[in-house]
Amino acid sequence: MTAFEELASVDGRIAPTAAATVPLKDDGLYRGDGAFEVIRLYEGRPFALGDHLDRLARSATAIELEFDRVAFEREIDALLAAAGPVDGQLRLIVTRGGRRIAATEPIPDHPPTLALATVTYQPSVILNGVKSLSYAANMEASRIAKARGADEAVLVRPDGTVLEPPTSAVFWVAADGSLRTPALTDGVLESITRDRLVKALEVEEGSWQVDDLRGASEAFLASTTREVQAVSAIDGRDLPQAPGPRTEAAQQAFANTLGRELK
Repeated sequence: MTAFEELASVDGRIAPTAAATVPLKDDGLYRGDGAFEVIRLYEGRPFALGDHLDRLARSATAIELEFDRVAFEREIDALLAAAGPVDGQLRLIVTRGGRRIAATEPIPDHPPTLALATVTYQPSVILNGVKSLSYAANMEASRIAKARGADEAVLVRPDGTVLEPPTSAVFWVAADGSLRTPALTDGVLESITRDRLVKALEVEEGSWQVDDLRGASEAFLASTTREVQAVSAIDGRDLPQAPGPRTEAAQQAFANTLGRELK
């Protein structure tokens, strides 16, 4: 395996990430005004790059931010060629100041299972479905959950409707045995990994109250970096199995998806 070196491309200029710079006066920094994506790299091959770029374009359109996608795609190709066949992740950022940033990063450490805590969160409807740089509330939710002894948060609206964790989608097995996840119409992010699992498994999408999640027999998170990660506890209640059979089926389904799409 190729040794991992973090590299960044800023408007096409490639350098070690620690040496890369952007102009200070950029509302991407000053106001969190921009959009981003994170894409898993498997031996240098990005998973679902086109889907991620499409979502980046939708996020940018939603906040009236223009960027040169053709130029960005060329810059991404050059960065991946320079990085080589690494296992890691690719971060893409477009800012209000006009910067196109692509960076290779190591995968965060995700243990096999994790505990969740629900955190009340009031979404900003104007940013529903937008993967913007304004992630301070999401990160604070994670810190609140960790202060309660959990590993990650699940965002829940004040009316008790389950949304999503700060950087992933959540699935759970309800009391009647159905596999559930919040519907996109509730304002959750249109996750690429979520999309693949919904297509591969029998999943009920809908508006679910937090007590439905708390009563789950098993649950898992899904995201680009986590893939499928089992949940061991929710709000202090240990789940009977972590991973359970439905989580293992989801892990296998996603592995099959990777096998097809990375050929």
